[in-house]
Amino acid sequence: MKTTIKKLFGYTALMLGSALVAGVTTYALMQKNAVKGTVVAVPQEQGFAMPTALFDSKPSQPVDLTDAAESSIHAVVHIKSTQLSKTQTIQQMPDIFDFFFGDGTGRQQQIRTQPRVGFGSGVIISKDGYIVTNNHVIDGADEIDVKLNDNREFKGRLIGTDPNTDLALVKIEGDDFPTLPIGNSDALKVGEWVLAVGNPFNLTSTVTAGIVSAKARSLGVYNGGIESFIQTDAAINQGNSGGALVNARGELVGINAVLSSPTGAYAGYGFAIPTSIMTKVVNDLKEFGTVQRAILGISGHDLGDERTKEKDLGTVEGVYVAEVTDGSGAKAAGIEPGDVIIKIAGKKIHNMAELQENLAMHRPGDKVEVTILRNKKEKTLDVILKNMQGNTEVVKKFDLTMLGAAFKPISDDVKRHLGVSYGLEVTGVEKGKFAEAGIKKGFVILKVNGTKITSEEDLAKVLKEANQSPERVLFISGYYMSGRRANYAVELTGEE
Repeated sequence: MKTTIKKLFGYTALMLGSALVAGVTTYALMQKNAVKGTVVAVPQEQGFAMPTALFDSKPSQPVDLTDAAESSIHAVVHIKSTQLSKTQTIQQMPDIFDFFFGDGTGRQQQIRTQPRVGFGSGVIISKDGYIVTNNHVIDGADEIDVKLNDNREFKGRLIGTDPNTDLALVKIEGDDFPTLPIGNSDALKVGEWVLAVGNPFNLTSTVTAGIVSAKARSLGVYNGGIESFIQTDAAINQGNSGGALVNARGELVGINAVLSSPTGAYAGYGFAIPTSIMTKVVNDLKEFGTVQRAILGISGHDLGDERTKEKDLGTVEGVYVAEVTDGSGAKAAGIEPGDVIIKIAGKKIHNMAELQENLAMHRPGDKVEVTILRNKKEKTLDVILKNMQGNTEVVKKFDLTMLGAAFKPISDDVKRHLGVSYGLEVTGVEKGKFAEAGIKKGFVILKVNGTKITSEEDLAKVLKEANQSPERVLFISGYYMSGRRANYAVELTGEE
């Protein structure tokens, strides 16, 4: 019995000693590894799905955005756009009396509109006061007021707009303004930290942070315009439009433009126009007053939709060519329906948004390499890009002043006299396109290129469309006060 007890005490002492040695050894190893910055994962009991692993636990430093924020807030401005009160003609629906006693088109009523004020943001990109903002921020503005972060206020002058990309260029007078350096939006990576700087809710210098969620997003909000947005989860609200999207180095990489939300308030997604598009548009507006848009001359769509789902094209990324426009650069280079565009100028093209973004960086007359897949075989073609008019010439800015005439909506007396319900009267003609065409003072314009003209705004819209068309001509019909009907063709070509 005594022998058994002695053996039991011996075994117990041995076990306790082994446990003590193991504990000391483990503690020493942990202390040693803690100094080296390494953690040893201890095996867990069965039932826990935590594997044993050895991993580096080097301390991770958070991204410091303070310098980027400090440099950005001074270059982002508050913009107030004001539309003054004006007389507007409203077309009413016809009633039974219009069919019996009128021309069946309904009566027109003139109303006096209330002044409208809108707010947004802008980014100073040069020390002499050039500011980039969204077209929708200043669209239709009669007055533009700019307020800097240091509370200085200036009157803004509109240099030019581009509704297709929703960009506008405004100028304030002065020098040595704070600016943001323009960065390369192509170098942005998904997951990279960015700042959204703007003036939501009429607050100055508001900064929010987030990451790049996606690139080359197309939303269909510009009605056929150019869309290749940077998507970010940095909070963007109303008033941020025209503000800056800034990377961690304090460089401008985008102009905040679109808020995706069912309520109109921030809901997790914001979209910015990349600087790859902005830089080209700004340079064109400064140099020509209008954007020199390069056209490839194809219509198509992304791969993977219902139209190409069943086709074996040899790739799952690119732009499928559905049609090729006659007389276009694509047609001349040999691009055919059924081809898949996979590269432009050596850059891989994943979808239509990236194709639009790439083309937006070029001007008519540029030669670019277009790589296509045809019957699953790769082929590279040299394409000379053209403008919307089908040539490589510079498209000049053309506004109402180039017509050399003054206008006003016709009075009720003139309507009764001519038996019409609408029209725009030519109140004066001097040197310009109207004089060249033979249009005289007193002529009442009814239609231009088939569109009813009731105001100068109507005429300006038709003029802009015609200037970018291949024909570049205004077909004008109307009456003189004598009742004589007249038709004119006003060509927009030649020196303006």
